[in-house]
Amino acid sequence: MQSTLLIKKIFFLLVAATVLPWSRVAAQGQRQSIKPFATDGSLHHYRLVWRDEFDGDKLNAADWDYRTGVRFWSLQQAENVSVAGGRLRIALKKEKAGESEYTSGGVISKRAFKFGYYEARIKMPRGKGWHTAFWTKQSSEDRNQILDIGENDSVNHHAYTTNVLWFSPASQSQGIRAIQTPDLSADFHLWGCEFTAATVTFYFDGKVVDRRDITALPLGEQNIWLTSIAGPQGNTDKVDDSALPAYAEFDYVRFFEKSAESKNTIPKSRPQR
Repeated sequence: MQSTLLIKKIFFLLVAATVLPWSRVAAQGQRQSIKPFATDGSLHHYRLVWRDEFDGDKLNAADWDYRTGVRFWSLQQAENVSVAGGRLRIALKKEKAGESEYTSGGVISKRAFKFGYYEARIKMPRGKGWHTAFWTKQSSEDRNQILDIGENDSVNHHAYTTNVLWFSPASQSQGIRAIQTPDLSADFHLWGCEFTAATVTFYFDGKVVDRRDITALPLGEQNIWLTSIAGPQGNTDKVDDSALPAYAEFDYVRFFEKSAESKNTIPKSRPQR
């Protein structure tokens, strides 16, 4: 009897020793096979180094902080952020919260990034009144630049805007540019941004839609922000209450870098927002 149990134990140990390394190899191979999407193949030299596919049942607290506080017409709160069905969802609600008549939310990556390719697949909320964005900025007050990879004012579901802003020696902007699109609330679309020391190139559904020269700008690391707030952007007069509750939905967010790029760092500390 004891010899039989010993044989079974040895068998299971051998199986585990064989399967686990192969599972790690398979996971690594899957990671390496994920590439940025560009219709002209121009981003093939990038490799995936960080991602969140939102496959769990709650936000990964090791990767994200919540955006909280009042912005324009809404109070951002953690309870409006959920993860289910492979998606991050930001709930947009009409409800009294302090001095605000609406609530929404957002998340900020704990990890900071620099040069590389940023990509997210997003479905914008229906109903006017919401400013939903995939953008980058330092999470501390010592900010250097903002990359507005994609900002949609839901008063117009057929366009979004890009921009580059910086704050030294004073707040400056390269100017908002509007990108015409299909209905952004009808389905998911892909937003991307290649950030190098010379240029910022914006992509929509794999195609270049905007390129900026940033050779003269002060450059630094930045966190990834996924947010939605109620506000007057896009000349919005009010929120369409009949469309609520609504959701800004994020299928995934990924960051790629060239193999020669230096490693990205994690900020040691950030003040409370």
